[in-house]
Amino acid sequence: ILGHLLEANLGVRLDRNGRWWLDAGVMPSHIGFESAVGKDDWTLTRSLVAENSPYFETGVRLGYTTEKGDWQFALLALNGWQRIRFRAGYPMFSLGTQATYKPSDRLTLNHSAFFGTDTPDTARLFRQYHNIYGIFQLDPKIGLIAGGDIGWQQRSPNGKGMNAWASPVAILRYSPKEKWAMAFRAEYYGDPDGVIVATGTPNGFRTRGMSLNVDHKPIRKMMLRVEGRLLRSRDAIFMKDGQAKNSNASVAMSVAVSL
Repeated sequence: ILGHLLEANLGVRLDRNGRWWLDAGVMPSHIGFESAVGKDDWTLTRSLVAENSPYFETGVRLGYTTEKGDWQFALLALNGWQRIRFRAGYPMFSLGTQATYKPSDRLTLNHSAFFGTDTPDTARLFRQYHNIYGIFQLDPKIGLIAGGDIGWQQRSPNGKGMNAWASPVAILRYSPKEKWAMAFRAEYYGDPDGVIVATGTPNGFRTRGMSLNVDHKPIRKMMLRVEGRLLRSRDAIFMKDGQAKNSNASVAMSVAVSL
């Protein structure tokens, strides 16, 4: 049942001015700019990097906001990489950090990091992950999100080598009118050693993609969306009619209503 929770946490203000907060429970991930709530994202489908990094996390978060409110910092003690409950053999806490600079509604710069493990103590592999992105409102109609994630994980508990993966992404959004918007996304995900996405193929998961979506809000609490997306991989990892292909094309549509 707990696996169906998106968010369930408690926050306590630690000072009179509300600059220090302590939160505990199941919280939205401090990694990435995309949400599990689709209507809050610029694209209908999630990017490859969002689908392969935490949407939520369980633990304790100590947050601080400067007097002007332009800087926010957080230190987190987490129950692993997107896990809700403790599991036998996984006693080690992971650490998270976040620094966000938002001097105005036109600019947001963020760096988030994860230090820990997603493997049991019997075969503990240390993982380090960094998420960097910027959100730029170039003018009232044009917005840009650009970012890149990179991670490293030990190859073996006692080994010195590290496996690495990385994923850059950029989304350009154009809103010609109040109720209409469109967004173009270009992305790449390179995980040759299969740390996050195991394919069992010679080149691992090395996939690039692009998408274009159109959004319409007929009323304030409803959004209609349609998106075309193309993914192309170095190896044949997509299944179609019982055969492995190196590309995948799709069209998705959605109706989102907020209550």
